[in-house]
Amino acid sequence: MKFSELNLEDSVLQALDAMNFKECTPVQERTIPVILEGKDIIGVAQTGTGKTAAYLLPVINRLSKGGFPEDAINCIIMAPTRELAQQIDQQMEGFSYFMPVSSVAIYGGNDGTRFEQEKKGLTLGADVVIATPGRLISHLNLGYVDLSKVSFFILDEADRMLDMGFSDDIMQIVKHLPKERQTIMFSATMPDKIQQLAKSILTNPVEVKLAVSKPADKIVQTAYVCYEAQKLGIIKALFKEQKPERVIVFASSKAKVKELTKALRAMKLNVGEMHSDLEQSQRDEIMRSFRNGHIDMLIATDIVARGIDIDDIRFVINYDVPHDCEDYVHRIGRTARANNDGCAITLVSEAEQKAFYQIERFLGKEVHKMPVPPELGKAPAYEPGKKTTGGARKKRTQKPDGNRWGGKPGMKNGKEKPARTNKRYGNRRNNKKRPGKKNDGEKAS
Repeated sequence: MKFSELNLEDSVLQALDAMNFKECTPVQERTIPVILEGKDIIGVAQTGTGKTAAYLLPVINRLSKGGFPEDAINCIIMAPTRELAQQIDQQMEGFSYFMPVSSVAIYGGNDGTRFEQEKKGLTLGADVVIATPGRLISHLNLGYVDLSKVSFFILDEADRMLDMGFSDDIMQIVKHLPKERQTIMFSATMPDKIQQLAKSILTNPVEVKLAVSKPADKIVQTAYVCYEAQKLGIIKALFKEQKPERVIVFASSKAKVKELTKALRAMKLNVGEMHSDLEQSQRDEIMRSFRNGHIDMLIATDIVARGIDIDDIRFVINYDVPHDCEDYVHRIGRTARANNDGCAITLVSEAEQKAFYQIERFLGKEVHKMPVPPELGKAPAYEPGKKTTGGARKKRTQKPDGNRWGGKPGMKNGKEKPARTNKRYGNRRNNKKRPGKKNDGEKAS
């Protein structure tokens, strides 16, 4: 379906045309008409399917028609991370270019000047406020934010917000909202906790589900079964013949990101790192450089696994197998966006085989295994059911003679144990009264 077939204002269509948006994605086709009707909705769809436009376009369309309070906050959009809040803000700016709809982004990790700018936008009444939960509550607690006239309340990446512990924050924000409002929730998954949240804040919602938690079909998924020490060599071999371009490498911790970044720079690769130890200004600069092509390879923790809208990522490499199946889907969902092709490669060490097998079961298919380059030596077999020896303690088993250590009863490590003399508790065993204690059968007062 084309956007021109939807009931959108000419000014919205003009903005879409300027941004070269022609065809709706499936999630946009199914949710935009429902939101335009003013109904509550919960949309469940994988990352990279166009969810941001699916809620921004109809809300902007309705705000542009007028009839909403001036100098008041009319829409609140909640996002789990500052990176996603920034992305939504950027799309908001593009979609509303030809319309008198104002917006302000509210997120942490910046200086006092930024906080004052946010305060100004909140007190003057921006039409749309895009915020992370903690930062919005910081402003609410100072007493100058009025959410009593909000008409639209939107939760983006709701499952991620709950995973990050924002459930109480969300409910605290809801208390400041009017009961008469339209609530829109988007989530990549639909676990019990999301269903409970939906019941508490949505009213008779329309439910739209599309390809729940499955990677896009255009992503070519492969894996290397290897030893941990071979991982760096595999990356080096991957880009030996061709220069890396538009590559994201995910690692499990910020310490691993730093270590890997240092090693790849030593290989003369043009890399940048993204993790929580960086200041917000540093993170903004790195993302800007990566988008503009000044950085070829981004090494990151899961901080950028969701919500970062970069359409032309060619490779996603999981240097470590993610602990959670959903995280795998969101990581590799950074590639093959906007009808582009993409490739996802996972490096699977011996200790990670079981976790990767769980991911394969979740996907419902076996991921193709690539041979490790011969110059890196022999690789382990893929045996996810095999127990790893990793220094685990051996289970002590009962011996036939009844002594778990072996030998005859009364012996320890092959030597006879001395008879136990329990002087400390001798009085109790002899049933003698100890100072300050009652004898058996005597009630304490």
